[in-house]
Formats: sequence, structure tokens, C-alpha cells
Amino acid sequence: MIYLDYAATTPVDQRVLDAMLPYFRENFGNPSSVHRLGQKAETAVESAREKVAAILHCRADEIVFTSCGSESDNLALRGAAMMERITSSRKWILTSKAEHHAVSKTAVQLEKEYGFLLEWLDLDEHGAVTVESLSKAVCNDTFLASVMYANNEIGTINPIAELAKIAKANNILLHTDAVQAAAYLDVNVEKLGVDLMSLGGHKFYGPKGVGALYVRKGTKLLPHMTGGGQEFGLRAGTQNVPYIVGFAEALRLAAEERDSRTAHVRPLRDHIIGQVLESIPDSKLTGHPENRLPNHASFVFKDVDGNLLLQMLDSAGFACSSGSACKTGNPEPSEVITSLGYDRDWALGSLRITLGVDSSPEHVDEFLKSLPALVEKARGLNRK
Repeated sequence: MIYLDYAATTPVDQRVLDAMLPYFRENFGNPSSVHRLGQKAETAVESAREKVAAILHCRADEIVFTSCGSESDNLALRGAAMMERITSSRKWILTSKAEHHAVSKTAVQLEKEYGFLLEWLDLDEHGAVTVESLSKAVCNDTFLASVMYANNEIGTINPIAELAKIAKANNILLHTDAVQAAAYLDVNVEKLGVDLMSLGGHKFYGPKGVGALYVRKGTKLLPHMTGGGQEFGLRAGTQNVPYIVGFAEALRLAAEERDSRTAHVRPLRDHIIGQVLESIPDSKLTGHPENRLPNHASFVFKDVDGNLLLQMLDSAGFACSSGSACKTGNPEPSEVITSLGYDRDWALGSLRITLGVDSSPEHVDEFLKSLPALVEKARGLNRK
């Protein structure tokens, strides 16, 4: 099987696994326990927090460990909204239809069930939120904007640092979902200027089931999980020590090896984009042609059923996606693709190819050899 779906998840790096293993059996204590086994576990958690903080260029007490990127998104949006309800009368939330559902569906629920007001930010032709779009949408009653750092489905990178300046000038919080971005982009929060940032471990060769939320000092959130007061009272529950250790080590390696990993995947990505657009009629690149994640190629093919194409690719030995892994199997076109203005006959035929450390030129060549015939076959079946 040739794996071309690194945006969905990544295998755990052996070095990360090695760092995690002692905390399953040898140092298995509860970090909240007073005895020495508990203290060892607590030390591991706090060392991991400091390691993450060093990469994000923030304070250790600004890092909250969670179970995943989706939980981090939920804590950021719900926590900010519920605190705003207590402290102010502002009600407007700004986000876009290109966001991961962990953000967009949370925003919709806050509007529908809790009485907040929601405005969808305009996107440009490449699916980016522009400075003009945010500036135009902000009003006196806006308290929060959530814009992802890099899009998981189309790879487009948003101008987060510039958007943060607009947010700060208007006294609103800016949250960014950096789950997809952290594998390849700088997550220095001082440079980015954000108030809240979500991360998920399994996108950069860490384990599934662990994430983090950066919360800038002074940013007030109402906790959505109450109990024993762990994670500065923002996220109760016994900390998952081995996974937190693994998360921190994986993020450290991603930051340390960013340049070499980027240099490995970018030429392969460019080769895929060039060949697909040249060899397959009625194909278009989705997302920005240059300002995109270095491992990310995404397309739409006219008159193709994307899910059928995925099944055919799977049978041929290739693991790809039609966008977000959370969308696979859904017969409806992705909201991200339709928000770019594609008609249904284009939007249903999306394909995402994402590369990683184990991708090779041979894998890419084999994929490119197989894809045109499979797209043609899928088109033929779709027309019947």
C-alpha cells in the first residue's frame, strides 16, 4: 500500500514511541499523586509543557493539554463564548466555511443553541481569508474570530499574523486551528500574534488522542470539562502522561527537522501538481498554487464521483482522501470545495494527495502512472 494521506494522520515516529514507552509501565503514576511515582509522572507532564512552550515561544502555563485538535478547537470557541456571556454583551463570532468542522459546527451550535451571532467571512478564489474580509466583517459587538492557519482540504495558508493585527486593533480574540499547519509551518505565537491556537499530535508523527491549546495569558475561558482542576482548571481529568510526552517530542522533532522535511516533500508535491494538470482533462488545482502546505496537492475532476475514485485508488494500492478524513464516505460535496464556487459536477470530484517522510519519487511515479486511467474509468461509470 502506498500511503498518500498524511494530512489525515501520520505514523508515530519511532523516536516518539521510544520516549512514550516508559510511561505506560515503569513510570505509570498519576501526576496528581503525592508519592514519588506520581511526582515522576508530574515532572514528565511539566517537562513536556516546557518543551512545547519553547517551540511556541510562550510561557509553559499558556499550554493546555487536551485529547485532540477538535477538543482544543471546542475549548477555544466554547470557552471564549461562555466567558464572554458572563463578562460582556458582545455576541458576534466570525469564521469561514473553509474551517474544519470542529470550528464551523461549534460556531453554528453556539449560534443556534446559545444565542450568539455568527458571520461567515468571505474567502478569496483560493479559499483564503483576507485582511480585507476580516476588516469588513468586524463590528463593535464582535468578540472572536477563528481562522485556520492552513487548510486541511486544499492546503491554502492564511495570513494569520496580518489577521491578528486586525483582531488586536479591534479588541477581539483571534483563534487559529493550526492542527494541519504545525507539521510544516512556524508556530511561534509571538510572530503570529494569536490569542488561542489548537494543535493535534497525530498530524506530525505523534500519537492520536492528544492535542494542545495555546491560551495567551489574560485570555479568559470558561472550562468545558470540570473536575479535579488539572490543566490550570481549564481541562479536568487525569493527564495522559505517555501521550503528552509523545506529543511534545513529536512537536520538537517537527520544529527541528522542518527544513529537511519540507525540502523532501515540496518537489514531490510540485511534480504531482504539474503532472496531474497536464495529463488529466477537466482537472483543476484547489487552493493556492504557491502559498500552500509543502506536502499538499488537491484537485477537482469534473464528472467524477470522488468517493468512487478513492475506492478505485484503494484497490490499486493507493491511500488518498477526497478532502478531510472526516468527510470520507459522505455523498455530499465538501463545504470547503463548494465555498470556492465550484458547481456540483466539479465539487463531487475532489481528491487530496498528501506526502510525508516515507514518501518517495518511486511512490509518486507509480501513483501518477495509475491515476489518469482511474479518473477516466470513474468518469465512464459516473456517466452511465
